[in-house]
Order: sequence, then structure tokens, then C-alpha cells
Amino acid sequence: MAKPSAADNRTRSSVQIFIVVGLCCFFYILGAWQRSGFGKGDSIALEITKNNAECDVVPNLSFDSHHAGEVSQIDESDSKAKVFKPCDARYTDYTPCQDQRRAMTFPRENMNYRERHCPPEEEKLHCMIPAPKGYVTPFPWPKSRDYVPYANAPYKSLTVEKAIQNWIQYEGNVFRFPGGGTQFPQGADKYIDQLASVVPIDDGTVRTALDTGCGVASWGAYLWSRNVVAMSFAPRDSHEAQVQFALERGVPAVIGVLGTIKLPYPSRAFDMAHCSRCLIPWGANAGIYMMEVDRVLRPGGYWVLSGPPINWKVNYKPWQRPKEELEEEQRNIEEVAKKLCWEKKSEKAEIAIWQKTTDSESCRSRQDDSSVQFCEASDPDDVWYKKMEACVTPTPKVSGGDLKPFPNRLYAIPPRVSSGSIPGVSSETYQNDNREWKKHVSAYKKINSLLDSGRYRNIMDMNAGLGSFAAAIHSSKSWVMNVVPTIAEKSTLGAIYERGLIGIYHDWCEAFSTYPRTYDLIHANGLFSLYKDKCNTEDILLEMDRILRPEGAVIIRDEVDVLIQVKKLIGGIRWNMKLVDHEDGPLVPEKVLIAVKQYWVTDGNSTSTQ
Repeated sequence: MAKPSAADNRTRSSVQIFIVVGLCCFFYILGAWQRSGFGKGDSIALEITKNNAECDVVPNLSFDSHHAGEVSQIDESDSKAKVFKPCDARYTDYTPCQDQRRAMTFPRENMNYRERHCPPEEEKLHCMIPAPKGYVTPFPWPKSRDYVPYANAPYKSLTVEKAIQNWIQYEGNVFRFPGGGTQFPQGADKYIDQLASVVPIDDGTVRTALDTGCGVASWGAYLWSRNVVAMSFAPRDSHEAQVQFALERGVPAVIGVLGTIKLPYPSRAFDMAHCSRCLIPWGANAGIYMMEVDRVLRPGGYWVLSGPPINWKVNYKPWQRPKEELEEEQRNIEEVAKKLCWEKKSEKAEIAIWQKTTDSESCRSRQDDSSVQFCEASDPDDVWYKKMEACVTPTPKVSGGDLKPFPNRLYAIPPRVSSGSIPGVSSETYQNDNREWKKHVSAYKKINSLLDSGRYRNIMDMNAGLGSFAAAIHSSKSWVMNVVPTIAEKSTLGAIYERGLIGIYHDWCEAFSTYPRTYDLIHANGLFSLYKDKCNTEDILLEMDRILRPEGAVIIRDEVDVLIQVKKLIGGIRWNMKLVDHEDGPLVPEKVLIAVKQYWVTDGNSTSTQ
């Protein structure tokens, strides 16, 4: 047999090299294709990538407010989607975890019945909450501070009940809010001027505030012009729709009460806390409510109490209360304040202001002599459904430095980050997160040019992380409710507050503590991956639909396989939607689903799309 020639060997070697190189290229392309998600049935992403040179341009989705419901047709590509029906008209203002009928089955002691009591699985509504007939998009800020369309919250009782206190007036087809309150009938601005003579409101030192028993939140509404953002709360009680009015005005607020459960905020969160005739028995129950305010108040923060029992000697007659009762009430408050090492800075007319000490070590030595009980819980931020205790929360030694005045605070490294108090989050991690979210928000603005316009006043971030989305989108025209899920890997809400932002803890397996139609834009990053196998995705989407205004927008960022499942469910909700690529291109497995809720309202016992 003839031996192979040298030329034959070279030919075989060339063929083998060509085959190996070809296989490598094939498997590289296959891997890239699988990572992009196109191998998982994502026809919408494939279509957009194929038909649009720029993947972040979405031509067929309208973000404009139509008022009369002139919206484009929903994408019908998935005909197998489960269709969710509208709820009955009586559920227009349904708040699942603060339902009035369910509340009355719980004890009234310590306001327990006004706390969160969510429906069991078998009682959940699996339908879409309708808007009332005549509903319109709220006025843009700042006009919304003073005017709310009557059709959006058609409740006149406060116009009668609070007539002489200047809370709210009914004028034609709108409610007007003159800026008054029970304790400031001449207007919130003049009242805030009085506080500013003691509290450094105007220089950025005080940025975050807590308003307990807020009414229609005029205090928070008028603080906004001074660059102070207030988290207001009030129960859903006989003062019908007070929190709903606050949110319709564009003021941050939630349904809540100081009862038996800890407030859903981290320790050392607020620069100032406020009660204006809020009817909370501060001196009762061994001072437990003042101790809870102390937990959420930052060292050096201020507590403002106006109204009874302050200066009772002069005011007991107009208040129509016995002198002895008011005297004891104020004495109890003063005793608790002393145990907490709060220093009274001012008492003038009916306003008293205390300041929490910044020297916790000195305070502790004083408290040791007065048999004060310190809380034993290792984590003062672990508060979800945890009972309040009559104990003082120790202030930890945090070496992260002082907070900067706002707005420098927004991008300064939070003390909880610089001190290493959040496992897995370093200063470098924090700065990288900010850079990443500036890039994401820039891409969002290319998709939806209205993000900068003031169209979206009330914004929610359902899985806020370090608050970098809220920082990147920060504007005087809007505010962000930064929600840190109770099952999140890292407890970051304290750092969010140290940035001068506000937020709340929440478990998205339950309904949020707000009225329907209270947010203009909802952002959800990695939320559905986080809650995968934890609770029903359908329930989370229906809750998003409940709290989103008609013609409000949604941005969901997640892995493509998760978004495909979410997209199928959204096909049964009245949302117009598109799936687009990550701003870094189609090979990134993370995608963005954007949607706009259609305008539709109830019509008696039925619903109509106009």
C-alpha cells in the first residue's frame, strides 16, 4: 500500500482544524442564543430585536394621559391568557388589609382593629378593582396640592366635619384644600414657620419627617416646598378617605396606625416626627408609643407635639376637658421624654418640641439610674408584624460618620454602608449600584419620554434595593415610595432613609396599605424572581393593578424566562405592554417589560371602557 504523501497529511490537518474551529463557533453562537432568552419562546423580544434598529424604542405604546380613555388596543398575541374580570362596583375603594367589615371583628383595645388584617386565601378577590365613574387623571403638581377632582374620591363628610378647621372644601366638581388643619386653621405654611424657628427645616439638616395621624396630609404637602419629604399615615376610620385624599394630592401617605404592632420603618430613619392633635395617647401604656417614635427617630432628631395637653393651663376651657386629666397627661409625657433622654427645646402656645440626644452613651448612664428597660431584640429593624414593647431601643455605635445635609445626602455614602452594617454591601458596591441605575433610568427615559415631565408624581419601587432607582429619577416633580420586601436578602431600608429618601417594609404576598389608584408609575426590579414559589404571581399583578392609576405606567425588569410567565398573565389584565431588550443589547438575559394600564371605569354594577 502506498504511504500517504506529505501533501495528504497537510490536507487532513487543515480539515480537522476547520472542523474544530467550526464547532467552537457553532457552540459559541448557540450559547449566546440561549442566554439571550430567544430559545425560550420569547417571540415579542425576537420581533422587537428584528424589526427595530434601536431596541429601546417602543413605537406602539402610548404613555399619554387621555382622560377619556383613548388607548391603543392591547397586544393579543397570547390568546390563551387567563382573562381577569372586573370586580363589582362596590369594591371601587377596596383596601384588602384594612377592610372595614373585617376590622370590626377584631378587638378595639389599643387600636388593634385599625391595624392590618389581611383576608385569608379563600377570601381574596381575584378580579380587577374598577375606577369610579367619571374618574380623571389627577391635576399635575403643584396644582394637585390644592385641588382634587371630586369624581376620584367622592366623599364629602370631611367638608362638613372639618369645616371650621379649613381642611377641605367642596367647590363644584373639585375639592379644594386651603392648607388648614385642626391645629393650624390659618394654614400649614405659617405653622411650619413657627416650627422652623426651633427646628432646622430650611438648611437640609431635616429632610425626612414622619406625620402620625396626618389627616389629609397638609403638613406634608407644605413641607415639600422646603425640600422636606414627609411619610404621613392615618387609619382608615370615620374620617373617610383622608389618606386617599393625601395621595390624590400627590403627598406620600399610607394607611396605618400606632396600635400594637411596630411601625413598618427602620430604626433611626426620620429627622423629625410630628403629631398635630393626632389623638394618640402618648403617655399611656408606659409610654410605648413614644418609645416607638424614639426607635424610628434619628439621634439629634426632633419630635413635635401640638395640641392637647400642651399648655393645658391656658387651654383646658376651649378644649372642654378637666384640668386634672390634662395635667396628668402632660406629666406622663414629660416623664417618658426624660427616660428617653429627649431635651425639650421649646414650649410655646400649644406647640412643644423635644430633641433626641446624640450622645447615647451619656444618656445610657443616666437611664441606668432610672430603671429603664432596654429592648433585647438584636435587630431593631426587624419589625414586620412584631409587637411593640415598652422598652428603649439602644442606639448602636455606627462609625460611618454624620449625615450630610440634603441634597448632598442623596449620593453620599450612607453611614450604614460605610460602617459595614449591611453585610455584603461596601462603599464600592454602593457606588457601582448608583452608576448602574443611572444607566437604567437613562434607558427608561428613551422608552418613555414622560418620565421627566411631571406626568408621574406618585412613584413606587416595589423592590428598592439601595434606593438607587429613586435617586436616579429624583425630581422636585415626583417622589418615590421605596419598598423593601420583608424577604429581601439584605435589609437596606435604613440606608435608603440615610440618603434622604423614604420607604417602607412590605411583604408582596399581601396587599399594600393604600387605596386603589394611588400610584402613577410602578417599578419592579427582580421582584417576580424574588417571590417565585413564595406566593401567587397572579395576586401580585392584581395588587399592582389595584394601586395603579388608569393610564399609569409599569416597568418590570427581570430575567427573560420570568418575564415570559408574567407576560402571559398580563395578557388577561387591561394593560398595553411590550417587552424590550436590556440597554446593553439582546445577549443580556435580563429584559424589561413596560406597560400602560388602560382607562376603564365602573358603570353601576358593570364596567365600561371609554
